[in-house]
Amino acid sequence: MLPKKLKVVFNIFIVLLLVVSFAIMGVYVGYNYVIHQEERFTELEAGLEDGSFSVDMNTEGAIPFVIRTGDMTSDIADKLFELGLIDNTFMFSLLSKVNGFDGAYQAGTHYLLEGLDYDEIMFLLTQRSVSVTVTFPEGITYEEMKTRLHEAGLTFSDEEMDECMDSPNLFTDYSFVSQIELTEGRDHVLSGYLFPDTYEFDINASAQTIISTMLNNTENKLYDEYYERAASLGMTMDQIMTLASIIQSESNNMTDMMYISSVFRNRMNSADESMHYLGSDATINFIRRMNGLDPDIILSADDLSLDSPYNTYMYQGLPPGPICMPGVDAIQAALYPEPNSNYLYFCSDGQGGTLFAVTLAEHEANVAIFQANYQAALEAAANPPEETAETETGEPG
Repeated sequence: MLPKKLKVVFNIFIVLLLVVSFAIMGVYVGYNYVIHQEERFTELEAGLEDGSFSVDMNTEGAIPFVIRTGDMTSDIADKLFELGLIDNTFMFSLLSKVNGFDGAYQAGTHYLLEGLDYDEIMFLLTQRSVSVTVTFPEGITYEEMKTRLHEAGLTFSDEEMDECMDSPNLFTDYSFVSQIELTEGRDHVLSGYLFPDTYEFDINASAQTIISTMLNNTENKLYDEYYERAASLGMTMDQIMTLASIIQSESNNMTDMMYISSVFRNRMNSADESMHYLGSDATINFIRRMNGLDPDIILSADDLSLDSPYNTYMYQGLPPGPICMPGVDAIQAALYPEPNSNYLYFCSDGQGGTLFAVTLAEHEANVAIFQANYQAALEAAANPPEETAETETGEPG
């Protein structure tokens, strides 16, 4: 029988041997696990590239899964459990740490499938979220913007977005918001300020996020010198944006925009108060859209008598707010009208250009030119020239 002291030493040796053995085994198992996982995720990466492991909104049985900004791994695990995609939140959180995914999950919308294992779920949630690119042309209206966003696949609520558009208090971080005038009869308060550009949105982006993204772009486009220039003209930035929206709706040509701007400035500053009516057909078409009607090139007397504060034939000065989303050229034209212009009237020439006049008689003559060109265009469209028959050699027959 071993002496007591020797027995203690032997027991300690056995314990140390077991500890070392377990440590070696743990390192071996851990090393093999890491190597296996690297190979596993390399396979999944290859599957994404060749499409064999691709899950999107068009995949049969795809389940949308949204990670909100600020969600912790535990929050994600809880959501996955609620959807029945995992059965152990602790294991998901633990494996997230072991695999180095804790804190690496991408905010936004992802698509998952029932039956995916934990590795596959974790891998998919670290990929870039599903987003869409949407382009808004200059002069687009707020309602048209909502339609384009929905057509691109965004799921926001129209009612929620309308509410955000009428809640400037949500966007006080932007300097121009405080200058917006809450004029009676104004359409949506922030209309005119969603800068027309190309954007990338998560398909489940909230209405507030969408608007904030566009307002942030507007903030970057409105330089300090613009505010200074507006003040020198005796106008607020909101009035400039309103004027710019009308200019944008009247023409896309920068030179014409500057002259159109001068017409409006000359009318508003005229000593003759009867000239203070801007008389813009674009504002009438805005009213038509508000009433669910399509815009029209030839407006009727009934159109011109529509009782709305946006009717610049009926009410003097600027309307209550912008009628569309103006671009940089229109904003600059509103700020810097053609300085050497004494024009008081303008109209389309019916061929893509603009005709300007100083007197009413000149303007009426220009309108006659427009009507003649417009009528000729209608007749040409109704009676296209017959195609000339050709022989096989391509020569006229």
